[in-house]
Amino acid sequence: MTSFGLDIGATKTLGIVLDGEGQVLAEVREPTLLGSAGVVETTARVVDRLRVAGEPSGPIGVGVPGLVDLSTGSVTHAVNLGLDGEALPLERLLADHLGHPVVLENDVNAATLGAAAITGADDLAYLSIGTGLAAGLLLDGRLRRGTRGAAGEIGHLPVDPAGVVCQCGQRGCLETVASGAALSAAWPSPDRPAAQSLFAAAAAGDPVAVTVRRTFVGGVAQAVVMLALTVDVDTVVLGGGVAHLGEALRLAVAEDLHLRGATSPFLASLGLADRVRVLPADRPVAAIGAALLGDRRRVLL
Repeated sequence: MTSFGLDIGATKTLGIVLDGEGQVLAEVREPTLLGSAGVVETTARVVDRLRVAGEPSGPIGVGVPGLVDLSTGSVTHAVNLGLDGEALPLERLLADHLGHPVVLENDVNAATLGAAAITGADDLAYLSIGTGLAAGLLLDGRLRRGTRGAAGEIGHLPVDPAGVVCQCGQRGCLETVASGAALSAAWPSPDRPAAQSLFAAAAAGDPVAVTVRRTFVGGVAQAVVMLALTVDVDTVVLGGGVAHLGEALRLAVAEDLHLRGATSPFLASLGLADRVRVLPADRPVAAIGAALLGDRRRVLL
């Protein structure tokens, strides 16, 4: 039994073949072509290469940014893929082109399923720290999407009335502090990822880097507090591109949470630092979750 899972991103599309034991048998990357035709063409190229390992035994799972309507298989607001505008029936377009059933899901929700499969947890939040900031919620084994598909969009909770204007139109959103885009703006690095450059400079004692890192880590820790105080999940997995920092990020966030607990017995009693985890950078979390969609959709609705 094998499953195909695809994680479609703005720069690359990653596809995997997953066996019945959850092991990745094959992995393929292709640059993503933007626009509806480009996304379909890219997906077809990835699936064709994956089929060398055999045919999928169920629907092909696809994780995509934007708001996904499960009832219609359409996506909206996938601006980074050039799909902004009216709802695009992407699930049907892909299925017709591939000649195989497709199951569509928001990419952060797919990553949440992948994180659950890897950790064995059934009550967790997957905090995606990429270009933006958002959380996927798996509560008692079920994804929580919300009535408008906006559950977990904590990046757009305003935290600073005097902050910069967010792309959503509000001012001072958490995403303007705790995201890859915010970090790159605060610490430009032309020759390496901004997060790696910042943490290295801070570790070397650069006072400006220390300040920038403190602000960024404080924003991530604030996101963890928000998740704990709203849905009180057992585990918060730090994910997304910035989470490739691994233990360095987890330890920095845990330290911030301990400091908050030092002045708040209430927060200290929640044990927030012990709930935070990171996953190995080489685990394609979103693609793994997408591969599980065909099997799990019946318990996710």
